[in-house]
Amino acid sequence: MLNNLKPQAPDKILALMEEYRADERDQKVDLGVGVYKNAEGETPIMRAIHKAEKQVWDQETTKKYAGLAGQPEFHAAMAEMVLGKGYPADRLACLSTVGGTGACRMGFELARIANPGTKIWVSDPTWPNHLSILKFMDQDFTTYRYFDSETRSVDFDAMMEDLKGAKEGDIVLLHGCCHNPTGANLTLEQWGKVADLLKETGAVPMIDLAYQGFGDGLEADAAGTRLIAERLPEVLIAASCSKNFGIYRERTGCLMVLGSEETKKTVQGNLAYLNRQTYSFPPYHGQALVTRVLTDPELRADWEAELEEVRTGMLELRQQLADELRKLSNSDRFDFVAEHRGMFSRLGATPEQVAAMKEGNAIYMVGDSRINIAGLNKNSVPLLARALIDAGV
Repeated sequence: MLNNLKPQAPDKILALMEEYRADERDQKVDLGVGVYKNAEGETPIMRAIHKAEKQVWDQETTKKYAGLAGQPEFHAAMAEMVLGKGYPADRLACLSTVGGTGACRMGFELARIANPGTKIWVSDPTWPNHLSILKFMDQDFTTYRYFDSETRSVDFDAMMEDLKGAKEGDIVLLHGCCHNPTGANLTLEQWGKVADLLKETGAVPMIDLAYQGFGDGLEADAAGTRLIAERLPEVLIAASCSKNFGIYRERTGCLMVLGSEETKKTVQGNLAYLNRQTYSFPPYHGQALVTRVLTDPELRADWEAELEEVRTGMLELRQQLADELRKLSNSDRFDFVAEHRGMFSRLGATPEQVAAMKEGNAIYMVGDSRINIAGLNKNSVPLLARALIDAGV
C-alpha cells in the first residue's frame, strides 16, 4: 500500500523557514512566516493570556471531554467580539474548530453538504492554503480579480465585474481585514457595494477573519463583517484566535453561521456532525483562555492594550519602511506600504529579484514578494529598503 504514495510538494513557506535556519550569516532577516514577532524577533505570550492560563490551571479539575461543537461561553464571547453587542443569537450557530484553518475547512464542508454543486469564489491572490484545501477537497472553485499589481491597491471595479458571475448558492470568500497576502483592504463603502451585489445574485459570503485587531483596531476591523452580517440572510464567518490572542499552538478558531431562526437548530446539528466526522471534540484549552480574557474586565483591558501596542508597532514599521524607500528611490511609488494594514504587504518584486535579495542580502520573503511586516524592526528596515532598491524593485 505505502509504495503507492507519491511525494508531496513541500510547503513553500515552511521550506523557506528551513532555508533561513540553515543560513549562517549573522545579518539575516526572516519576512516569510506569517507569525507576529516583536522587536527582539520573539513571539511572546500575551500578558492577559499568561494570567488567564495560570487561573485556568489553578481552577481546572478535570480533563474530560467538553462539548462536541465547543463551549457555548466561548461562542458567545467570540460572537460579541466579531459581531458586536446585541448580535443576533437567535440566528447564530457556532462551531469551535482547530484554528482558523479548521474554521475555513468546516465552512467549505458545510457549504458542500448544503449545496453539493456550489462553487467557491476566491480572491486573486489569496492565502495559499485556501486554494490547497479546496484542491484537496476536489471542490469546484474559481478566482475573482482583487489586487492591482501596478497601484498595489484593490482593483474594486474588476472585483465587482467578476463577482457578477456568482450564482445563487455559490460561496464568495472574503478577507475580513488585513488581506493576506496583499495588505490591501476594502473600504466600508466598498463592503456595502459587495453586500448589495451578493444580495442581488443570491451568493453567500464566507468571511475569513484571521487578523481582527491587527489593522485599524478591534471594532474597525470587524466593521465590514458586521455590515455583511446585518444586510444578508446567510453568512459564514471563519474567525481565528491565533494572531490577536497569540495562541498559535493552541489551534483555536470558531466558525459562525448566520441563517434564520428556523434553520438554526439544523445548522447547529450539522456543525456538530462535521466535528464528529473529522476530529470529534475540538481542543478545549484555547477556548478556555480566550473566554476568560474576553469575559474578565481586567484581563480584557490588558489584552486590548497589548493588542493595540502590537497594531501601532506594525503601523510604525510600515511608515518607517515607506519613508526609507521614498528617500532612497526619490519617489512615492512605495507609499502603499504605509497604507496597507495587517502583517502583510506584497511589494511587487519579481521572483528573480526576491531570489537575488535572499542570495545577496540574506533577506527571506515569499516568492511573490509578500513580506511579514512584523518580521522587521527599526534596524532591519533600512536593510530591506536598500536591498529592494539595489534589486531594482
